[in-house]
Amino acid sequence: MKVILQETLEGVGDLGDLLDVSNGFARNYLLPRKKAVEANSRNIKEFEHAKRAAAEKAKKEKQDIEAHGKKISAVSLTVAAQVGKDDKMFGSVTAKDIAEGLAEQGFTVDRRKIQLAQPIKELGTFAIAIKLPREVTATIAVHVVKKQDEQEAQAEPEEAAPTA
Repeated sequence: MKVILQETLEGVGDLGDLLDVSNGFARNYLLPRKKAVEANSRNIKEFEHAKRAAAEKAKKEKQDIEAHGKKISAVSLTVAAQVGKDDKMFGSVTAKDIAEGLAEQGFTVDRRKIQLAQPIKELGTFAIAIKLPREVTATIAVHVVKKQDEQEAQAEPEEAAPTA
């Protein structure tokens, strides 16, 4: 009996496969459990139509995700890190810090999608990949700069002010 699988079955086939299976397997297992439908002309046409509609929807969705990826790629993120002598960083810049910086700029990105091999532990500019759905990847520039101490930042305006 010829059937069209309605879901992927391990050892049998994938969703949408047209298979020739034994009558007993089809009547006693596949058809009652709605794992397959009989492959008549009507069911084949319905499945092909659903397949085309799903492909068009997937194509449109991928285009939307690629457009979103281009917007994210245009972002340049600056992260201020506290440094000590010889510009050695205290701590590191992690995916969480990058996700928070993107959120401040209006982009919601799950920190687990940010592809960091290891946390950034030095000053400089880094290209970081962000994995989006449908195998789309966006790359952002992350600039890690020195954070000025709050005391230094407050002291500079006081020095500039004339004292009477």
